[in-house]
Amino acid sequence: MSQAPIVEVQNLARNYPIRQGWVGARRDVWALAGVDLAIAPGETVGVVGESGCGKSTLGRLILGLDRPSRGTVTFEGRDLAEIRGGARRALRKKMQLVFQDPFGSLDPRRAVGAQIADGLRNHHVVPAAETGREVARLLELVGLDAGAAARRPHEFSGGQRQRIAVARALAPRPDFIVADEPVSALDVSIQAQIVNLLADLRADLNLAMLFISHDLHVVRHLSSRLIVMYLGRVVEEGPAAAIFAAPRHPYTAALMAATPALGSRPDGRAPALGGELPSPANPPSGCAFRTRCPFAVEACAGGVPPLSVVARGHRAACIRSEDIAAMGGPVGGPTDGGPTA
Repeated sequence: MSQAPIVEVQNLARNYPIRQGWVGARRDVWALAGVDLAIAPGETVGVVGESGCGKSTLGRLILGLDRPSRGTVTFEGRDLAEIRGGARRALRKKMQLVFQDPFGSLDPRRAVGAQIADGLRNHHVVPAAETGREVARLLELVGLDAGAAARRPHEFSGGQRQRIAVARALAPRPDFIVADEPVSALDVSIQAQIVNLLADLRADLNLAMLFISHDLHVVRHLSSRLIVMYLGRVVEEGPAAAIFAAPRHPYTAALMAATPALGSRPDGRAPALGGELPSPANPPSGCAFRTRCPFAVEACAGGVPPLSVVARGHRAACIRSEDIAAMGGPVGGPTDGGPTA
């Protein structure tokens, strides 16, 4: 990473206490356990994994919407835990969230222009007299007519509502956006339009982005770097192109093999992703993926494997990463350019 990171996460963890029955002993469920991450200005980092792997928890902690149990989140070199008052409000302007559900995240009773204008007024982005003009500019920026400002959310399609949600997130002119499953509720053809929109905005506005998704095909198109999460831990990370060409963790390889748009190896050696995700309240000992892993050996139960360097900028948490590499060849062939509108 040539530039100083705009977002940096160190040993980030979040646990939630639970109790078995009315008088049972309290236990800690770790939704996130020891994550390190850095995002440079203008960079998009993709986060993938099954539901329940800690992706959204990571996004909420980075935005300061939840407090970590341990670890730190810094934004532009400042620890979020130490920022208070007016400085916290100024920071909020620079960090925004695009939600998964474009309808549920918009107030159905208000015109969309008024909802976009909230961010302009709350953060004093433009003089009051210029609010209408700026709302129109934002709508046009995301591919909608300025006249859409007077309409309510129910008058738009799902894809159009997500464009409105993106425009609202852009209103304060942020430097960093967390996009939490922003296309999962949309049809495939509409997904491509929103992904292309986000890619264009990232380039035009130099936005840093954490893009959370379970769809590797979408992440492949948008992200320069990739982190793969399983039960609250990062199991593989590195340049997206390198990981898609040669995954070094069996969980990553299985996710790719299960993604139709990426295809599978013709020799059938890509491991299938079988079994159920273990409960975070009772995770397996050692490597949490071992109960579903076709490469698991007795040593996998001995301890949590650390993220180890397997290639330049590429790390994997697997004691058998060399065996994964020996399968050879890209999971889905050469990059196909991803979604197109």
